[in-house]
Amino acid sequence: MKMIRPVSDLRNNFADISKTVHETSEPVFLTKNGYGDMVVMSMEAYENLHFQSEVYFKLQEAEREAELSDKRYSSKDVLQAVKEAIKGE
Repeated sequence: MKMIRPVSDLRNNFADISKTVHETSEPVFLTKNGYGDMVVMSMEAYENLHFQSEVYFKLQEAEREAELSDKRYSSKDVLQAVKEAIKGE
């Protein structure tokens, strides 16, 4: 369930909000005058969200590229390319 609190709680109950976002790994939604204003989350939760967004974006790119090309790679080809890339580093 979403945690929704007034933005004034950020000032008045910062420690409680900080504890909540770290213990639950869920964001806290803050409102101003009854309307959504901002979201507070732990750095770890933000980094996870950012990583997931990057992976999703790269998968979308790969799908678009696959639609534009008839070339397909076998699992052996991919594994070989990965091994060569690792050796090249």
